[in-house]
Amino acid sequence: MPEMEKAAQPIGIFDSGIGGLTVAHAIKEKMPNEALIYFGDLAHLPYGDKSIAAIQAYSIKITDILLEKNCKAIVIACNSASSAAYDLLQEYTATKSKTINVIDPMVEYISKNCKGEKVGLIGTNRTVESNMYEFNLKKLGSTIKLQSLATPLLVPMIEEGFIEDKISGEVLHEYLDHQELQGISTLVLGCTHYPLIKKQIDDFYNHKIKVLDSSEVVADALYSYLKENNLFSKEQDIKDHFLVSDFTEHFEASTTRFFGSRIHLEEKKLWE
Repeated sequence: MPEMEKAAQPIGIFDSGIGGLTVAHAIKEKMPNEALIYFGDLAHLPYGDKSIAAIQAYSIKITDILLEKNCKAIVIACNSASSAAYDLLQEYTATKSKTINVIDPMVEYISKNCKGEKVGLIGTNRTVESNMYEFNLKKLGSTIKLQSLATPLLVPMIEEGFIEDKISGEVLHEYLDHQELQGISTLVLGCTHYPLIKKQIDDFYNHKIKVLDSSEVVADALYSYLKENNLFSKEQDIKDHFLVSDFTEHFEASTTRFFGSRIHLEEKKLWE
């Protein structure tokens, strides 16, 4: 395929729900000329309590849809799917598209910028149990030891719209006060949903520790890939598309909040 033709192709992004919108928004802010195709697998959220086999099955089906849309790159905007399905998807898309996950760019960032620090991480059961952050840090030769805590109530809480209120405050306090996170100087948000409650997390720590989310780090990684391969789009008439495996008004409202105008959602079942 000619380079110019491939550059005009869209970028695919997927997550189980609204969390990946934080990544999509960061990508759009950094690369406004790139057309995005976002898939929210609302029918199967949250991924964090699903088996590896189930997450891989969902991820393959979604990737097939994004490949049908001729995406030049596919971003797994979900830590659970990144830990469970990245290696599989990387092999599956090898000759068709570039696959980027949300774990590797953050691991590289931590390795370079958090030397000698006590670093905590919160994420879904699947992400924490996978130990992918720790494993990938060791592969880079880093001696940073993460203090990880599974926080499984946060994704359903956020998906239900409990953000910056009494309920979310109490749940967060219960988790962040856990012994595993005591004495940290940096906290990694190991789920793309968590930036939506980042303000509350900052407030809990009185803004005295660094709170890292992957959205901008992943956008930077994608930017570098497109630049190195001369794949920046020069299109003027940019149209983004949002697909969901199940329609919810809350997701529609969230996309509108992130992208500043009313967003049309197209319902696309993974299995008809």
